[in-house]
Amino acid sequence: MPFSIIRNDITKIKCDAIVNAANSSLLGGGGVDGAIHRAAGKGLFLECMKLHGCKTGQAKITGGYDLPCKYIIHTVDPVWRGGSHGEKELLQSCYRNSLALAKEHGCESVAFPLISSGIYGYPKQKAFDIAVDVIKEFLKENDMDITLVIFDRASFELGKDYSDNIREYINQNYVDEHTDNSRRFGFAGKSDFRSAPTAVACEDSVAFSDDLKFVIENQIDESFSEMLLRKIDEKGMTDVQCYKKANIDRKLFSKIRSDRLYKPKKETAIAFAIALELSLEETKDMLMKAGFALSHSNKFDIIIEFFINKNIYDIYEINEALFSFDQKLLGA
Repeated sequence: MPFSIIRNDITKIKCDAIVNAANSSLLGGGGVDGAIHRAAGKGLFLECMKLHGCKTGQAKITGGYDLPCKYIIHTVDPVWRGGSHGEKELLQSCYRNSLALAKEHGCESVAFPLISSGIYGYPKQKAFDIAVDVIKEFLKENDMDITLVIFDRASFELGKDYSDNIREYINQNYVDEHTDNSRRFGFAGKSDFRSAPTAVACEDSVAFSDDLKFVIENQIDESFSEMLLRKIDEKGMTDVQCYKKANIDRKLFSKIRSDRLYKPKKETAIAFAIALELSLEETKDMLMKAGFALSHSNKFDIIIEFFINKNIYDIYEINEALFSFDQKLLGA
């Protein structure tokens, strides 16, 4: 997935590069900086000594040493002083310069902490919004898997009003399913199976098979892939615009395009519906082509419905809400 949010310890992430929210000396400190230095080992400290520090908003790169990554990109984050001392611009520079270094060194995957939101006091929601805006802008022109690593729930929280609106919508629409399997599938009991026909003559079976094959070949509906490609054309979008807006990897899109019977995951199908800004009914139709449905017994589905009914089609914003409610993210 080009952009994802996870809860984890960034020192455990396997990727080409992780980003360290460092102090200006680059020699280690508290928070993420100290954790990365401890996990990487003495070799990192010795290399950082040769870099002679770094200015706020800038970035420098070292080896990964004992960490499960090839590189560590060190960026010096700004201290929050109320927002009127250029903090926003400096934080944007942290992300932009780190991404530029990752690209320069051929990285295909990079993991960021939520820079400045710890001991430097940057308000978490503001820090998150800046991270997403810069990453989203970068991914418009570049292909890279970017992960934002949140250490714990306390490090991430949706705005209260927004969160309350989604929670209220879930409470109004969520229903528990207590459906007995026998009723769900139309089975009245074991006697139904006893009364079923036993065997069919061989020649009848062959004829039935031929008839079924004819029906399948001549009556099969438009597939998910065919509907997706048709909708892209109808919306006047390019393939690249669509899969990037859907937060989908280029390689996966190529598979979908080349296989008319491709069966995507539910999150992938919904991601394309969001990218195409489909109505709720159109989204349900696209999901049906992939063998899925939206249900009020599923919080994930209700959150998706909430955003579509609000005409909000920003997949980054939707994923932020899904992450906050411990649901799977949209995309590959």
